[in-house]
Amino acid sequence: MESIIKMNQGDTKWSIRHKVWNYLEEKHLASFPRPVHNRIPNFKARKTLLVPTPRLRTGLFNRIIPPKGATKQELRVCSTSQGIKDFSVPIGLDDKVQVDLVIVGSVAVSEKGYRIGKGEGFTDLEYALMAYMGAVSESTTVVTIVHDCQVMDIPEVLIESHDLTVDFILTPTRIIKTKCKHPKPQGIIWSKLHTEVLKKIPILKTLRTLEQEAGKDVALKTTPAGADGTKKSKELKWQPDCYPKAELQCECLASEGDKCAAFEHKFPKSPVTTVYLSGFPAGLHASQLKCLLREQEAVPL
Repeated sequence: MESIIKMNQGDTKWSIRHKVWNYLEEKHLASFPRPVHNRIPNFKARKTLLVPTPRLRTGLFNRIIPPKGATKQELRVCSTSQGIKDFSVPIGLDDKVQVDLVIVGSVAVSEKGYRIGKGEGFTDLEYALMAYMGAVSESTTVVTIVHDCQVMDIPEVLIESHDLTVDFILTPTRIIKTKCKHPKPQGIIWSKLHTEVLKKIPILKTLRTLEQEAGKDVALKTTPAGADGTKKSKELKWQPDCYPKAELQCECLASEGDKCAAFEHKFPKSPVTTVYLSGFPAGLHASQLKCLLREQEAVPL
């Protein structure tokens, strides 16, 4: 089946991400939260087994245990970050768990099983940590749930040793068995990580100490963070044409050095440093508002 989103031979992981995010936004295909840029797009799912701790800040996984006789509203809460706090039991590196099915989010995925996430590497790390625990193995099935537009050709050269591949792709219209032969990560590849990552994720510090004591090579990446293209591209911008534009009536001040704007019919033509705005469209995101203000030569803080 031909990809819905047009691919170019010179596409990178970041250009693929932005093509998918833009398409999902323009067609209103993803669930809350929106916009989907710099996120794994959300679609409705019916089962959750283990939930990763958000950004791995305080641990590895949490087992969600809904209250007995939970109402529909309580079940909805269970699927949120608040639900992790209220209805979960933490799972650490020493816990003995067996995961039969891994469901991961994706920004883009190919029929060969190559997957591109949102660019922060947490899914790859989570799987590698599960592999260290013995919770998953090469035979563990990995599934991703995406919209049809997210299935596209991804060059194999973009997939590295730490990248998690998938065995099945579920879309609204298809179930794709990838038959992927690319090996899944069987532990943390320390040479792919920067020191900054260890500072943010305490559990990685603990694991690195354990592996160092076991005599394993735990040398970290030596190139400066971002020098290898791992940071988000600033050149790829999204123009939110699918969102209604706010009707902002403003004019520039006479002074070229002062870029604050005075709103017509509301304020006198004198420098204004703080302006209260209300009545925005429900879908307007803060980043889009700032963009609109800059177009009117007002500089938001």
